[in-house]
Amino acid sequence: MTHKKIVMQPNKKIALVAHDNKKRDLLEWARFNRDLLAHHKVYATGTTGRVLERELDFPIHRLESGALGGDQQIGAKIVENKINFMVFFWDPLEPLPHDPDVKALLRVAVVWNIPIACNRASADFMISSPLMDGEYNRLVQDYDQYRERQVNTGGGSEEEETSNTAHRES
Repeated sequence: MTHKKIVMQPNKKIALVAHDNKKRDLLEWARFNRDLLAHHKVYATGTTGRVLERELDFPIHRLESGALGGDQQIGAKIVENKINFMVFFWDPLEPLPHDPDVKALLRVAVVWNIPIACNRASADFMISSPLMDGEYNRLVQDYDQYRERQVNTGGGSEEEETSNTAHRES
C-alpha cells in the first residue's frame, strides 16, 4: 500500500462540532483554548458556530446544523483538504436521528487521516501538542488504484456483451 503526503500548514483548519448535550463542554474548552484557536481557521456547525463566535470574539466559518447537513459539509471539506483537524464532542449516550451522518463523518476523518478529538482530554492533548503550530506531513493512503478500479456493471465482460448482442440479433 502506498501513501501520499498531505502537508498541514502551521495554521490549521479546525472543525469544532458538538451535540446538544456536549455544547457546554466544547464552549468551556474553546474559551480555555481561545488564544490557541484564534490564529487557526475555525469551522463549526449550526448553533455551535453561533455560540462560539459570540463567546470567542473571532470569526467562525459557520455551516448548517449537523442534523441539517452540517456534518456532511464538514466531511466534504475534509475530503477537499479544507479541514484538517476536528474536535467533535459527541454524546455516546444519546441516540440521535442523524447517527448515520455522525458515523459517516468519523469514517471520512479516519479515511483522510486527520486528527480527531472526541472528548475534552483528547482535545487538550492534541491542541497542546508541539505538532499543532508547525507544519505536519499527514500520510494518506493513495486511493488512485481504488478510483481506477474496474467495476462489474452486471453485464459481464465486453466480450460477453458483444456475444450476447450478436446472439440476440440473429
